[in-house]
Amino acid sequence: MASILIIEDEPRIVSLLSRGLQQVGHQTLAITNGERALPLALSEMFDLVLLDLALPELDGVSILKAIRAQRLQVPVIVVTALFNEENRSRALFWGANEYITKPFSFEHLLSYIRYYV
Repeated sequence: MASILIIEDEPRIVSLLSRGLQQVGHQTLAITNGERALPLALSEMFDLVLLDLALPELDGVSILKAIRAQRLQVPVIVVTALFNEENRSRALFWGANEYITKPFSFEHLLSYIRYYV
């Protein structure tokens, strides 16, 4: 299956995503810090990135901008608690493929993941 990079700082969400995705056959790597996640996001080692916007040291939009500045085609699904139209529009403008707000249904997220990988 797919190799998925999870960039998320909430331990409960990291656990839910990692365990759930591994149970359906995906490989996952979770990073809780934006600055440490950036080189991995740019490495072309992953089939998909799940990206929170509110991260320590480097925010998700900056990571998304860097991914798209390198012209990487990796699908990026933003999974965030920051819901308002400005944040959503900004993330989509900078190249997010999808924007999902917390709390979310794992099955709903999984349907997007299946579509992209």
